[in-house]
Amino acid sequence: MEPDKSKSDEPEKPLEKVTRRTSSFVQYSAIGFQMLATIGLGVWGGIKLDEWQGNHKPIWTLVLSLLAIGSSLYLFIRSLPKQP
Repeated sequence: MEPDKSKSDEPEKPLEKVTRRTSSFVQYSAIGFQMLATIGLGVWGGIKLDEWQGNHKPIWTLVLSLLAIGSSLYLFIRSLPKQP
């Protein structure tokens, strides 16, 4: 009888390595686009509110952009994989 080889003894196949690397790239790219969209919507909403209210100083733009940055960082941290 031949001894059973466990998966940890076998070298990683090149296709599996590429697939895992591509999967990570797609995941982190999606997170980046989510952050970009969140911050962009915050800035756009702030600009529109400032125009609507006729503000001379971009108060809403500052407030909403900072809130968008904070929320996008929060979502980024929550999406990171948990390590034991």
